[in-house]
Amino acid sequence: MKNHAIYPGSFDPVTYGHLDLVRRAAALFDRLVIAVGHNPSKHPLFTAEERVAMIRAETSDLPNVEVDVFQGLAVDFARARGLNVVLRGLRTVSDFESEYAMALTNRSFAPEIESVFVMPGERWSYTSSRLIKEIVTVGGSVDNFVPPRVAKALRERLGPESRP
Repeated sequence: MKNHAIYPGSFDPVTYGHLDLVRRAAALFDRLVIAVGHNPSKHPLFTAEERVAMIRAETSDLPNVEVDVFQGLAVDFARARGLNVVLRGLRTVSDFESEYAMALTNRSFAPEIESVFVMPGERWSYTSSRLIKEIVTVGGSVDNFVPPRVAKALRERLGPESRP
């Protein structure tokens, strides 16, 4: 049986931490679908289409990686696409508790789909999209955390020069 994984998230914006996990997963799985989701509790900075375009641009060299948009439960999307693994990143110990609860919940909906946790490189263990947006808002550089085209889009959307 081939292992086909979904990596769901909001990716608002995609970071080098996300991309580190994508590259690790692309080496582990026959097929990886990065699924840009809609989380009703979050108010994204970028549209789903903008996030998909950013991710596709950064993963175009990975032939077994696809990027798509989904709404609803990640396991429903995974089942419909024939994916049998949910990939999640664990940056810190505090991530484990919520990710563990999510994995058990997913298992109750789709026992045939396994959850796999992958840790990013140490360099990215503290990186979060929320923190990156805060840095840009106050005029700081995020060049070490996101690809150049993402940094540019963030500055255009959030940077001090973008405000009236």
